[in-house]
Amino acid sequence: MHEPPPPQAEDPGSRFGPGGRVLLAASKFLAIAGGLVFVGLVIMSIVSITGRKLFAWPVPGDVEVLQMCAAAASACFFAYCHMINGDVKVDFFTHHLSPRKVAAMDAFGSLLLGLFGALIAWRTAAGAMVVREYSETSAILGWPVWIAQSLMVPGFALLGAAGFYTAVRHLRIAMRPGPAR
Repeated sequence: MHEPPPPQAEDPGSRFGPGGRVLLAASKFLAIAGGLVFVGLVIMSIVSITGRKLFAWPVPGDVEVLQMCAAAASACFFAYCHMINGDVKVDFFTHHLSPRKVAAMDAFGSLLLGLFGALIAWRTAAGAMVVREYSETSAILGWPVWIAQSLMVPGFALLGAAGFYTAVRHLRIAMRPGPAR
């Protein structure tokens, strides 16, 4: 008797068309970049805390660097999370519905997420321009605050694109012919 091959993990990109694969690759790249920023922040924090406790020599402006970089890095994860269906979903009320109805609800949710991502990207960019206009800088290091704020925009814009793309994908599933239950 032949044993069946072991189950393979599904490639997340196999579910997407060419545009979706580009969007997935971009969101994955941004998520990895955000993760690397967090690794750097952890290393900086360890050096600063150790330096402060052992040698009375902290990293100057460590809290400012942490705040600015963590804000930008956090925005990098949202699009990838949505593209791989990593969002928190509560299916207690929908587990008895047909796949088409669930897909329609997912399409609506993704559309809302796309609108939210686009709105936040727009308002974050507008806020960064205002902060730049007033030349606001951080208190200790004197870094321009608008740069850190503008670094959040690509992540939010990609979140908007991911939301719109997945809304269309789910809508196509919801509109397929077949039993609707």
